[in-house]
Amino acid sequence: MEVTVELVGEATRELDVEPGATYGELLADFDVSPHEVSVLVDDRPVPEDQPVDAEHVRVVRLIKGG
Repeated sequence: MEVTVELVGEATRELDVEPGATYGELLADFDVSPHEVSVLVDDRPVPEDQPVDAEHVRVVRLIKGG
């Protein structure tokens, strides 16, 4: 399955995803930790351990500070 993964403001990649792959596995191509981003499908967050079932995924870096 072809999936477009957009790391908002940084990069967009077309990935060939194997059946059963999770949203968290998509992050490996971007070298980001699941702790520093949110994965969005249709502008709604999805768990990183959920199997991929969307053709377009947005990854947004979380901002922290204090």
